[in-house]
Amino acid sequence: MLIVREASEKDIDTIYDLIIAIARHHDQDQLVVTDKNELLKSGFGDKPEFGVLLAEVDGEVAGYASYTWNYSIWLGTSYMNIDDVFVWEVYRGQKVGEALMKKAKSVCKLKGFERIKWEVEQDNHLAIKFYERLGATVDIKGVCRWTLI
Repeated sequence: MLIVREASEKDIDTIYDLIIAIARHHDQDQLVVTDKNELLKSGFGDKPEFGVLLAEVDGEVAGYASYTWNYSIWLGTSYMNIDDVFVWEVYRGQKVGEALMKKAKSVCKLKGFERIKWEVEQDNHLAIKFYERLGATVDIKGVCRWTLI
């Protein structure tokens, strides 16, 4: 069974491991400078700076999506910015990424906002096809925008 839930403080080790995993996947683990204490403080304090969605398949963590809230002067409202989407290789092709994105959409709509933005490498053709299948548009800059109307 596949479920997606909001992460809590007790998930900090898992969150950190997933951050390192996506960084390694992109050969960028040297760029990760945060640590578990910073993640706890910034993500689970009085004013969380980010949120994390965890996907679980049969009780095992299969992937995650992290997000922040930004404000658009042009829109005159806030929007969700997805920072990372990552699914462990063993769970790819099982709709885990789709479930994470749909949960992100739900979280965004519950806040009353109508847009999600994220970035994708222009040569990541599989990801681009996946995002387009969800209804996102990809502009020349590689920034995705998902209008939730």
